[in-house]
Amino acid sequence: MKKTLAIWALLAAALSPQALLAAPTDADAARAAAEAKARAAWNDKVTAYKLCVAQDRVAAHYREQMAANGKSAPEPVTTPPCMEPEPFTFNAEGTQPREGSGAHSPAETAQRPPSSSTPENGEKPLAK
Repeated sequence: MKKTLAIWALLAAALSPQALLAAPTDADAARAAAEAKARAAWNDKVTAYKLCVAQDRVAAHYREQMAANGKSAPEPVTTPPCMEPEPFTFNAEGTQPREGSGAHSPAETAQRPPSSSTPENGEKPLAK
């Protein structure tokens, strides 16, 4: 009897209006997925920055060791400076859906027909 009562209580709690309102929607899931994608891209930038800094440290240490041993180090290869990424920010309102991105924009208006009897070089058309 107690088991049946407990099951009914759980079922009533699960189907209550508050439980249904708290359920995530498709928009929330899409926003969470977009945020996860943006965070992963930012993490990639941070990792690349840390790798760049570590490589610079290793190169500097190598040059110091070569100089300490009385050897000349080869000429360094010029590389772009390490760029530290900005702090992570996510703006879901700033993202556009695929339809609004302009990817499917119509072509520009044609200035002349695609084919004509007059050649582009201005010569007379060939007789048939």
